[in-house]
Amino acid sequence: MEWKKADLHIHTPASADYQEPKVSYLDILRRAEERGLDIIAFTDHNTIRGYATMLQEIEGLELLERLNRLQPAEKEQLAEYRRLLNKILVLPGVEFTATLGFHILAIFPEDATVREIEHLLLRLNVPADKLDDGSTEVGATSDVLTAYREMARAGALVIAAHANSSHGVAMQGFDFGGQTKIAYTQDPNLHALEVTDLESGKRRSTASFYSGSKPE
Repeated sequence: MEWKKADLHIHTPASADYQEPKVSYLDILRRAEERGLDIIAFTDHNTIRGYATMLQEIEGLELLERLNRLQPAEKEQLAEYRRLLNKILVLPGVEFTATLGFHILAIFPEDATVREIEHLLLRLNVPADKLDDGSTEVGATSDVLTAYREMARAGALVIAAHANSSHGVAMQGFDFGGQTKIAYTQDPNLHALEVTDLESGKRRSTASFYSGSKPE
């Protein structure tokens, strides 16, 4: 068995809150290479636009290559894309905002199309006029359990994003009962939790919640 190093929660300039809007997609791939990553997923907020933009950029360069119209800088850019994508698998994904603001990652196979993912977002009630916004707030969308189910049906790997945060399904800071937390974190259509406190020994840490030491 060969282990792979992955980061399945990466934003691009397609997310409205991205802090470095001038960063290129090649820059993102180079950073992934520097980190020794084998697999990454672009997971912009409620949009697949970042992944689609990278594909369009590559397709445009390949068209110029076929027409024998590549400029030297463009030839170098295309060669760099090919080198990096030969080393790093880039998966399409989204970070969906469900009802009450909970964030859920959907990671798709590499052969999933942009159109298929956009159709899923529409089924989850992301408005058509907001599909390219990359905003965390897109109005009244689907509830958490419906989102899990529809994402899984679409063939996605379903991950509760930063589950222990204020937008996470473990609902820290929300006055919900333990059964609701269990439903949101142990649904059969949910494949993984993303958490940031596994090494914490605090009483309210994610690890303590699942240790069996609490009656919830």
